Amino acid sequence: MAKQTSAKAVSDQQKPLGLAYLVGRLDHVLGKRLRDSLMRFGLTVPQYTALSVFRASGSMSNAQLSERTMVSPQSANEMVKSMEARGWIERKPDPTHGKIIQISLTEEGNAVLQRGDVEVVEIESAMFRDLNEEERTKLQSILRSAVRALSVHGI
Repeated sequence: MAKQTSAKAVSDQQKPLGLAYLVGRLDHVLGKRLRDSLMRFGLTVPQYTALSVFRASGSMSNAQLSERTMVSPQSANEMVKSMEARGWIERKPDPTHGKIIQISLTEEGNAVLQRGDVEVVEIESAMFRDLNEEERTKLQSILRSAVRALSVHGI
């Protein structure tokens, strides 16, 4: 028994403990859970993110979408084509600038997004089941601050 306890202590000491590592592990595990859950609706995680961004921000350009969904402009373009073909979004010329195409959410896109929302809320609830509402709010504030800090400094 003492050997098992000792082996576990050594094993625990060898695990990376830095915040960056933990955030990376969370990103990996969360990404897998989201992919598995959203796949049932024919949604990828970037598509779900894009539809969420359209709901929150209204219409936007492909370049803006690329930045907000954390994919390359080329990937965003392919994603837009796929979502348009499925009837989830529509593209229209910007009324103030002819070369810019504005992309917006359709009713069908909103419906699939709402189905995805149910899955995401369930995953978030499981992930943070040990936190009360105040702690969740604080964590969200801390994470937003971390994103801002790294974005501002170009890291």
